[in-house]
Amino acid sequence: MREKNPLLKPVPMRDGQVEGYVHSIETFGAVDGPGIRFVVFMQGCHMRCKFCHNPDTWKTNVGTKMTSDEVLEQALPYKAFWGDQGGITLSGGEILLQIDFALELFTKCKELGISTCLDTCGQPFTRRQPWFDKFQKLMDVTDILLVDIKHINSDEHKRLTGFPNENILDLTRYLSDIGKPVWIRHVLIPGITDIDKYLMELDAYIKTLHNVEKVEILPYHTMGVHKYHEMGIKYRLEGVEPPTEDRVKNAQELLHCDDYRGYLSWRPGIKTFNP
Repeated sequence: MREKNPLLKPVPMRDGQVEGYVHSIETFGAVDGPGIRFVVFMQGCHMRCKFCHNPDTWKTNVGTKMTSDEVLEQALPYKAFWGDQGGITLSGGEILLQIDFALELFTKCKELGISTCLDTCGQPFTRRQPWFDKFQKLMDVTDILLVDIKHINSDEHKRLTGFPNENILDLTRYLSDIGKPVWIRHVLIPGITDIDKYLMELDAYIKTLHNVEKVEILPYHTMGVHKYHEMGIKYRLEGVEPPTEDRVKNAQELLHCDDYRGYLSWRPGIKTFNP
């Protein structure tokens, strides 16, 4: 599948503000970045991950249109719960398909002293202009990123998601070069990603990065299968069971998850990893 250009369509505007296509909002998120976070799940994703539990987020240019001011209006009443770690997370779908909206919202967040977190699979990442210039500006107002590495082997990554992983790994290298804190996430799927050889290769790759605050194993689950049935989409991992506790522990050990503990003392603007 050929990489799609996320800038092919014009950016929607209203009252001088960029409009974003929002899928849903979680007002009290505890697993989408440091602390308690107001999580905005954006609509649209080009990947077709076989394990995706939100196929209803795939379609682009649909969903609830919101401006950055409208998001902040909903988010700010919860600010008292965020403390010195929490804040606002933009997730998806794939947020980098709506980079103009992300840049506008996060710029306003920083003006208000709000911590910003970006949750991405990295598929749209490119160093081509004008996209890369926007991404660099976005990084100036982003405190931390959650980056999903679906598979370390590019061929297997393409079989699993529809896309190779070269530009995704390029994203992680770029973030390492600029010292932007990241959490690396990896979904553990029996027989696909839960293979010791690939886990050790992923571990070796992560060790080349110098900005990793946390490495997290996400056990595969089937909680979203009903959505495929409701949408009339074939679920391609039918019969695959979640990994056992022993296999999850094995993956955590092979990826040396306990070695990455910077997230425990992370605060916006403070680097806790070894450069």
